[in-house]
Amino acid sequence: MISATIFEAKTNLSELLKKALNGETVIITSGRSRTPVAKLEAIKARPRKRLGALETPGFVLTKAFFEPLPEVELRLWNGAGQPKRAARRTKK
Repeated sequence: MISATIFEAKTNLSELLKKALNGETVIITSGRSRTPVAKLEAIKARPRKRLGALETPGFVLTKAFFEPLPEVELRLWNGAGQPKRAARRTKK
C-alpha cells in the first residue's frame, strides 16, 4: 500500500494511477497528521503481460526448432541468396 499527501497526489497523479492499475492501493492523506481521506484503486486491475511465446499456454518447441537450417535458408538469412536489383536510371 502506498501513501501520498494531497499535494503529492496532485503532483504525481499519473504515476500513482499507473501503480493503481498494476494492482496497488494508494491512500491519499490530508494535513500534517496525514489523516487518510481517500483510497485510489483501479476499477479492474490490468492483467500482467506475458513474457513471450514460452509463457503462452499450449506453446511447444519441437525438436525441429533446434536442428540446423538448410543451406539455402542460411544463405537467405545471410543475404547471399537475394536477387540483385536492376540499376535505376536517373532523369536529366
